[in-house]
Amino acid sequence: MTNKEIYRQWAKEQSGLPIFMQPEWLDAVSAGKEWDVLLVIETKAVAAEGDADESKPVEERKEVLAAMPYLYRKRLGMHFILMPQLTQIGGIWLDEKKEWLASEIDEVCASIKDQLEGLNLSYYYQQYPINSPCPNRFEAMGFKVRERVTYRIQELQDLDKVIQNFSKNKKRQLQKALSLHAERGWTGEEFYRYLQSCFAARKKKTSYSREFMLVVEQKMRKLGQAEILTIRNADNEVYAAALLVWDKRRLYYLAPVFSPDKQESGAGALLVLEAIKIAREKGVIFDFEGSMIKGVANHYKQFGSKATLYYSVEKYYHWWFRPLMWVNKLKNIRF
Repeated sequence: MTNKEIYRQWAKEQSGLPIFMQPEWLDAVSAGKEWDVLLVIETKAVAAEGDADESKPVEERKEVLAAMPYLYRKRLGMHFILMPQLTQIGGIWLDEKKEWLASEIDEVCASIKDQLEGLNLSYYYQQYPINSPCPNRFEAMGFKVRERVTYRIQELQDLDKVIQNFSKNKKRQLQKALSLHAERGWTGEEFYRYLQSCFAARKKKTSYSREFMLVVEQKMRKLGQAEILTIRNADNEVYAAALLVWDKRRLYYLAPVFSPDKQESGAGALLVLEAIKIAREKGVIFDFEGSMIKGVANHYKQFGSKATLYYSVEKYYHWWFRPLMWVNKLKNIRF
C-alpha cells in the first residue's frame, strides 16, 4: 500500500482530525496538483491470538504513530511544500488513541524532519493543529516558528448568552438586519458568481478559480460537511454569503463575502449569527478560520470570540527560493 492509501484508512480512526487534514479535503483543494503524506510507523512483534507457545514465530504488525499530509509543488526545477488554498491547518497529526511521552514526540518530529530532507525541498511551510506539541520541536531543530491566531466561540448551548457577548456595535447591526433573512442550499456555481461580482465591484480579482471552488463545495457537500449560507432581503436579493465547512468538532466560517453597497444593512452580523446557529445545531465549536489582518480580527472579536493560538513552521532549504516567494506575494502568482 502507498502512504496515501495507508493514511486514508488511518484517518478514519482519528475522530478529532481537522477537516483540513482529511484525505477528502486534500483531494478537493489539491485537484490538478499533487498531495502526499509522510508517515511514522512502528513495527511490533505480535504473537498469534490465543497462541502462548513462545517457540512459534510471531507476526509483525505495523502501526501508524503520526502522519503529515502535504501539498507538494514544483516550479522552475524547485520542490516545495505549501498550504493549499482555503486550508487553515496542516502539519503533523499524532495518533490520538496513544498516550504520548515527550521523548516519543521528539522521535516522531525527528523522523519527519529526516523525511522532509529526503524530498530535496527548497522550501517548507505548514500551519500546525491547535495545541500541537510539534512546532517547538521543529524550532529547536532550526525551523522558523511563528505565532498565528484564530478566533473561536466554544460555548454555544445558550444562544441568548452568545448574543449577549456581542459588542454593542454588532447588536446594533443585528437590529438593522431585522428585515433580512437567511437561506441555505446555494450551489457552488451560484456562490462563485456572487463572489466574483462582489470582487469586481471592488475592482479586485478573486484568488480562487471557478473550478477550485466548485470542486471543494461539491466534494464536501457530498460528504455532508459543507453548506453555503446566504443573507437576503424580502425581494430575495443576496446581501452576503459564506461557505461553511465542518468536521466532528468544529465548524469553520470559510470564505465570507459581502455586497459592497450593502455594508450598512447589518447583513454581515446576521451572516455570522446564522452560521453560529448551524454550529450550535451540530454541537461543535464555531471557528472564524483565523485572521492575521487587524481589521478582520477586530470584526471577529466583536462577536465575543476568544483568540486561540496556533503556529506555522517554515524553513528555506535554499536561499534562492526567497526571491521567488517575494515575487509570488508581489504579483499574487498561484503556486
